[in-house]
Amino acid sequence: MPPLHFTLTGDYVELHNLLKLMGLADSGGSAKARVAMGGVTVDGQVELRKTAKIRADQVVRMDGQTIRVRASE
Repeated sequence: MPPLHFTLTGDYVELHNLLKLMGLADSGGSAKARVAMGGVTVDGQVELRKTAKIRADQVVRMDGQTIRVRASE
């Protein structure tokens, strides 16, 4: 599956919001639940903080899907 790309509009995006915006979760609540269950990694490490600040150049993975986060241009 090809990676998805997300371009920041600010300094960061909260992890649960990123999953919702990228269509990997139906709602913020389901995104938070997936994070809490340990199903999401950030830069190869399991991330349990639902509101973790995801910044440019970080890589998020869930269910075999990769999201590469870029800075705004």
